[in-house]
Amino acid sequence: MRIARFSHNEAIRFGIVDGTDLVVLAGDPLFAGFETTGERVPLGEVALLAPVIPRSKVVCVGKNYRDHAAEMGGEAPAAPLLFLKPNTAVIGPGDAIVRPPQSQRTDFEGELAVVIGRVAKNVAAADALDYVFGYTIGNDVTARDLQKTDGQWARAKGFDTFCPLGPAVETEFDLVGGARIVTRVNGEVHQDGPISDMVHSVPEIIAYASAAFTLLPGDVILTGTPAGIGPFVAGDAVEVEITGLGILRNPVRDA
Repeated sequence: MRIARFSHNEAIRFGIVDGTDLVVLAGDPLFAGFETTGERVPLGEVALLAPVIPRSKVVCVGKNYRDHAAEMGGEAPAAPLLFLKPNTAVIGPGDAIVRPPQSQRTDFEGELAVVIGRVAKNVAAADALDYVFGYTIGNDVTARDLQKTDGQWARAKGFDTFCPLGPAVETEFDLVGGARIVTRVNGEVHQDGPISDMVHSVPEIIAYASAAFTLLPGDVILTGTPAGIGPFVAGDAVEVEITGLGILRNPVRDA
């Protein structure tokens, strides 16, 4: 089931994607389930929004693909390398990524995003997928120069607009089905790797993260990026595609 969050007639609503229509839901499915209103709205008449706004945090995993760790000049960590993005960084499909004046280099990082469905604390890896609501696409935008000069990553990863998510949440995504992450800038492929190349799996990441802090419904986990990261500039269009999840497209502008 594919769930979209959308704006229509000045109201923000949720719907199940059914062909070229949205079957409107009565409320946020994270809390209200999948009761429908009986209304259908054509996709062409709505503006898709970020499919979820994390209630508390976006948890990210650094260097979770060996080829990406190598291009960053090191090895993949033995345990998941966690950092956080604020929920104010989240934008939706079609929203502009804004390059801040503080940075001279902003990079794309296409990633699989996991949406948490219920409160998770000290979850065992064997049970971790029971806490997942679904999956979407993320772009861990990074001010690469600030990441290097700051030493820690909060500012470089946390600017407003630095966490595009979308276009929808898929509740039945196949983690072992051979899905690939492909990132393009202006149509040119820069990243292309299978999610099976993750060093630490989704269940392992959820278990590790939930041992440190409580994961709340709507929290998002970005699971790492394959090799091929690179910069973009104002006027570019960045798109991240994951097999079975669609394409997340965002234009770029300067502040």
